[in-house]
Amino acid sequence: MKKLAIVFLGVSMMLGCQNPETQTFTVDYESPVEMVNPLMGTDSEFSLSNGNTYPAVATPWGMNFWTPMTSKMGDGWTYKYDEYKIRGFKQTHQPSPWINDYAAFSFMPVAGELKFKEDERASWFSHKAETVQPHYYKVYLADYDITTEITPTERAAQFRFTFPENDQSYVLLDAFFKGSMVKILPEERKIIGYCRNNSGGVPENFHNYFVAQFDKDFEVTHTWGDEWKLAKGSTENEGNHVGAVIGFKTGKGEKVHVKVASSFISPEQAQLNLDREIGDDSFEETKQKAFTAWDKELNRLRVKDDNIDNLRTFYSCLYRVLLFPRKFYELNTNNEVVHYSPYNGEVLPGYMFTDNGFWDTFRAVFPFFTLMYPTLDAQIMEGLVNTYKESGWLPEWASPGHRDCMIGSNSAINITDAYVKGVRGFDVETLYEAMIKNATTSEGRPTSKNGNPIRSVGREGVEYYNELGYVPYDVGIHENAARTLEYAFADFNIAQLATEIGKGEDAVHFYGQSKNYVKLFDTETGWMRGKNEDGAFQAPFNPLKWGDAFTEGNSLHYTWSVFHDINGLAELMGGKESFSKKLDEVFEMPPVFDDSYYGFTIHEIREMQIMNMGNYAHGNQPIQHMIYLYNHAGEPWKAQQKIREVMTKLYAPTPDGYCGDEDNGQTSAWYVFSALGFYPVTPGTTQYVIGSPLFKEVTMSLENGKEFIIKAPSNDIKNAYVNKLYLNGAERTKTWIDHFDILNGGTLSFEMSDKPNHDWGSGPEDAPYSMSGN
Repeated sequence: MKKLAIVFLGVSMMLGCQNPETQTFTVDYESPVEMVNPLMGTDSEFSLSNGNTYPAVATPWGMNFWTPMTSKMGDGWTYKYDEYKIRGFKQTHQPSPWINDYAAFSFMPVAGELKFKEDERASWFSHKAETVQPHYYKVYLADYDITTEITPTERAAQFRFTFPENDQSYVLLDAFFKGSMVKILPEERKIIGYCRNNSGGVPENFHNYFVAQFDKDFEVTHTWGDEWKLAKGSTENEGNHVGAVIGFKTGKGEKVHVKVASSFISPEQAQLNLDREIGDDSFEETKQKAFTAWDKELNRLRVKDDNIDNLRTFYSCLYRVLLFPRKFYELNTNNEVVHYSPYNGEVLPGYMFTDNGFWDTFRAVFPFFTLMYPTLDAQIMEGLVNTYKESGWLPEWASPGHRDCMIGSNSAINITDAYVKGVRGFDVETLYEAMIKNATTSEGRPTSKNGNPIRSVGREGVEYYNELGYVPYDVGIHENAARTLEYAFADFNIAQLATEIGKGEDAVHFYGQSKNYVKLFDTETGWMRGKNEDGAFQAPFNPLKWGDAFTEGNSLHYTWSVFHDINGLAELMGGKESFSKKLDEVFEMPPVFDDSYYGFTIHEIREMQIMNMGNYAHGNQPIQHMIYLYNHAGEPWKAQQKIREVMTKLYAPTPDGYCGDEDNGQTSAWYVFSALGFYPVTPGTTQYVIGSPLFKEVTMSLENGKEFIIKAPSNDIKNAYVNKLYLNGAERTKTWIDHFDILNGGTLSFEMSDKPNHDWGSGPEDAPYSMSGN
């Protein structure tokens, strides 16, 4: 097993010595898995998000996660750090509290008087008697003197319940509401059944089939039916909300094990998943395998540093990046990859991934996959091919099927970014066809259960956009300016891919459309502004107004969403000096806002307001790339200072450790990239923009077998500024590095300082990519 060391440098003044002697102290730890805190971000609620996460006990990209439940069935905030009772341990597929869960069911051990109703069975617990790791969870349920332990595989898990001496010990299986069935098989020590709960995005035949195998005979069998009606002595129940109760006598400290697996395909596939992934393995063997899975992935980025809190934050963020999108495929009896389609309800060959909002993750999560996991990225792209074939459209927010959430046409960005960075092994021609469909029509989009089109699929308002060059403010389409800006960047990515695959005429057309951002720039105010169908700007206009023409932000946040043509945006603002002053303005003004569009202060506004960084809203995605734009303005030292401030001020490995929604790995991926010292400002190109590395050394183990080492030996809390930069020993003033330079392996060395170097990277030839050129 690899051992990493945290290095502490101390100075010892030896008696009689004129020079200090440097001593090295190391704190050894077995694995970066120990650095991860899955509770980071769990101290959240509707009105204020410190991450809106739950502790996911899972394997990387696992089909199923497991989590303790402090909240009621159906509550998107399933685990709230400040709550005191646990009411169950559920299999979950929830990507966000705003999207909520599907296919969930739970276990709960109890002892003494049988309590099976959700509120009555809840037990007091303490974080002091709780162990939370990516691969393992343990908690003491005080009301029952029972300890629960969980360890996962991709599609299965093991539970270990340690009971007190009691003649009435039970395990409950709650199959949840919205359609469920349970069947107890005492002679086999099994509970089988299904759950159908969902929050949308499923076909009519949607089921999650489960099988739970116990290692102890059942002495009691009950089920409950709708309205919590207990059917004593029964072994089967079906209805809207049913559950199973099995009971037995236990001795003090007796351990009862449950092996559980599930399938979206069939009961037989659930059993196959159980046999294949757990079989005869003990709890400890499954735990070790889950640990090894995390150890392998987290060790792809091996960090050396003297700040244990930064290490904990880094690996906690990296853990979040490696959870979504989840594998929504299974392996049949012939070991072939197959999936239940959440789009047409059929079982079909090939990959499928889900639970991802591309509005968030196109920015840094998918660029991270293209860099560190190209094989996985190709599988995800093949999953997009299958989504298009099965639904007629690319997904933009899938959970598990199409969901009506957020805006944009960001699937195009993920596809192009993969292809231009050399990822192959997927049907790019079919995906290009799908991208063109998104960009040309809104007809035939899938509908929700109420019959209305799912507006996040395709491009809402695309006919206006293609005719006028923008989505008008006054035609009943919300968030129109944000849509226009995001469609323009998607057009740029279509053009980039068209160039790569030899479709020159398409490339010219879409490069032209990618300049549509110009149509919304208001020279009077210097900000992006909604525009009416007749060509007049919206009036009145308040750039501080959240929502309305923009999405979960205001004009100060969205104006910078010209990822592909920063120089063009700077020219609109009057040149790079004016552009830089506009960037400064966001930070220097107070956190004033207009929330009248929503009628109340949404959590994203509150998170901006309380961080004391002006109108900079790092807690939401639209502005997260903005700090790096100082590089385009020839003032990279400003980016370095603010990047380091965000990393050290707005992130911590604690329950309140994020400054807003974590969002499927995106807010974490910002930190991971930024801690490395660079960030993908413009997905669809091969450049990463230089920032301020956080650590003294990071070794990146690439999938091609090569290593890329990032060194900043003089790094510390004060030395946030880049004085010099070297790539493989050659001094470099460019404020970016190419994807293929990293893939070739080598060393990127930073000379850090506590004072800004106004010369380094300040020339126009040093600036990162912009479509308009430098």
